[in-house]
Amino acid sequence: MDEIAPSDLKTILHSKRANIYYLEHCRVLVNGGRVEYVTDHGKRQLYWNIPIANTTTLLLGTGTSVTQAAMRELAKAGVLVGFCGGGGTPLFSANEFDVEVVWFSPQSEYRPTEYLQAWVRFWFQDDARLRAAKAFQKARLAWIEHQWFAHGAFRECGFVPDAHKLRTLLTASASMVVTASDATGLLTEEARLTKELFKLAARTLQYGDFVRAKRGTGTDPANRFLDHGNYLAYGLGATAAWVLGLPHGLAVLHGKTRRGGLVFDIADLVKDALVLPQAFISAVRGDDEQEFRRACIENLTRAEALDHMIDTVKHVAIETAKSAA
Repeated sequence: MDEIAPSDLKTILHSKRANIYYLEHCRVLVNGGRVEYVTDHGKRQLYWNIPIANTTTLLLGTGTSVTQAAMRELAKAGVLVGFCGGGGTPLFSANEFDVEVVWFSPQSEYRPTEYLQAWVRFWFQDDARLRAAKAFQKARLAWIEHQWFAHGAFRECGFVPDAHKLRTLLTASASMVVTASDATGLLTEEARLTKELFKLAARTLQYGDFVRAKRGTGTDPANRFLDHGNYLAYGLGATAAWVLGLPHGLAVLHGKTRRGGLVFDIADLVKDALVLPQAFISAVRGDDEQEFRRACIENLTRAEALDHMIDTVKHVAIETAKSAA
């Protein structure tokens, strides 16, 4: 049987890969030609295989280390790696100067350039960049409506929001998106709608009073789960940008405040649609971090969130470039 070279593992489309891994208190290394993580149990060491050919993102939490050989194999297979704190947040790569959101991307430069060329054709034009940002927001609103009404796992958990209230919120937000004159207006509307969605989700599940706290400060489980789930979405967003060859700095909406703003732009396509409801569902039923993470990843996978991200970015790139020509 012919051996499969690590570089051939990228032939599995990222949008069809199933796994996002969060690891803590372990070592990631190469053992017998496979990438594995090792945990200590007393005097024993347990080795667990990481199926890198079917993995999009690897989050390394508290007490982790990774060898150079493992990073080489992960890069060959096209797996994005990010260091993060306990429970998956905050996500960071630290040096002595700052702490910021940074992904270690696979360093293959043999990706198609079609979408990068389309992106840069419009990106330097303010009006075209605004059109792209509005297209992202419209796609976000459409997916919120689709997932909140059609997602079977949400309904099974009792998450059935008031249809009239949700459609009224989304219709009003769509009107604001159309009339927004700049990115600041879009960001303001995005934040306003998300705040209303928090209220609606809390009311639907009888969660009680909820106030969004920065990075989940305090003991409120919904806040912690929102942070945790959002970083899973950021991992998929970074993967989508890498697959299409788009630098994270070429954002259309968040670029003025975040150096890696394109990841935030792409992640916003799915955060409110899938992460937000699951955060409240898990908080109400008393899930721990691992149970929430498992449910959130399952939701993202079943909804084909990465496919949706990649397809949306491709469509926005091509259509906006045409209109800017």
